[in-house]
Amino acid sequence: MMDQKFELNQNNKVLPLIMIAIGVAAVATGFFSDPTRTWASLLISNFYFNAIALAGIFFVAVQMIAQSGWSVALIRVPEAMSGFMKFGMLGMILIFIFGHHDLYHWTHPELYDKTSPEYDAILDGKSGFLNITFYMVRIIAYALIWVGFAWMIRKKSLEEDAIGGVEPYRRKITLSAIFIVLFAITSSTSAWDFLMSIDSHWFSTLFGWYTFAGLFVSGMSMIALLTLYLKRRGYMGHINESHLHDVGKFMFAFSIFWTYLWFSQFMLIWYANLPEEVVYYQTRWQYFKKLWVGNLLVNFIAPFLVLMTRDAKRKTAILWVAGIIIIIGHWLDVYLMVTPGTVGAHWHIGFIEIGTFIGYLGLFLFSTFRELSKAALVPKNHPMLSESLHHHI
Repeated sequence: MMDQKFELNQNNKVLPLIMIAIGVAAVATGFFSDPTRTWASLLISNFYFNAIALAGIFFVAVQMIAQSGWSVALIRVPEAMSGFMKFGMLGMILIFIFGHHDLYHWTHPELYDKTSPEYDAILDGKSGFLNITFYMVRIIAYALIWVGFAWMIRKKSLEEDAIGGVEPYRRKITLSAIFIVLFAITSSTSAWDFLMSIDSHWFSTLFGWYTFAGLFVSGMSMIALLTLYLKRRGYMGHINESHLHDVGKFMFAFSIFWTYLWFSQFMLIWYANLPEEVVYYQTRWQYFKKLWVGNLLVNFIAPFLVLMTRDAKRKTAILWVAGIIIIIGHWLDVYLMVTPGTVGAHWHIGFIEIGTFIGYLGLFLFSTFRELSKAALVPKNHPMLSESLHHHI
């Protein structure tokens, strides 16, 4: 069991590759019919799956600095998930370089020309932060920090397998502590850059936290689904109901936390009733009412009812259902953060959006499966492995 590896065989390759092909077809179709909608779809799915990968390494880092024992048995899954970020961050850079005119209104040069009828004094006042050069510097910095620390932590984890001892474990704790500090800053600023700057006149002091909550609950749901998939395929037999219960508790708790932030952000803006703030919700209420209300129902009511009881978090069938609901629901949440400010009233969820989502899911799975195949599924020399294998609650 200790040296068991995931086999990246033909069966595990074919479906992700088919999904990637569907995504390519959707994007190609979209660029011929509606480029703006296609760029928006690319941004939504690229950001979403990159965020799930980022949640993977964040989970690993938190477990390391907390010196948690229960999660060791499944830690290879979030480690492998983080490998997608090299594709995700490359995608974010390319989407901005080639699609910024369609996605980010603040990149239009005429808005800063005081002689132009389109001059925007508000955006001109934000130009010190919202300018293409500084934006590119920030994206590259995010890529270097996130991908770099994911690679270093993963490297030390594999080194621990190879040589044993406590030195690699201590190095992982140090790297994780540094990463958490940098993550605390970059997770918020990246949310401002990638998503909030789409509606460039609007701002919310809760937006970074709100985005983080969605990121983390989606990441935990993906960890649950991948772990269940591996168990179904005959791997990770050491994972018991108590491990699944703890993952389920994270899914339940952060669904509630996301809802708290959703309500807090909306309630404060509604109560203040300031024109420069309420316009964000007016657009969503006017053109996206059913999706906007449905977003709350899917991401709060459904997980709350499904995962409320103790037994529900220990049953694989229920975790499958809850995980799929949360993954789809928070993709919808990102859709509602991007589409109103890019596509606007002419929105439509069709082959472009669904196909792009399927394509990115396929790429994410292919990347994660490849990373899983590179190392044993159990970190055999981890100091807390015995505690994790005997985990019972």
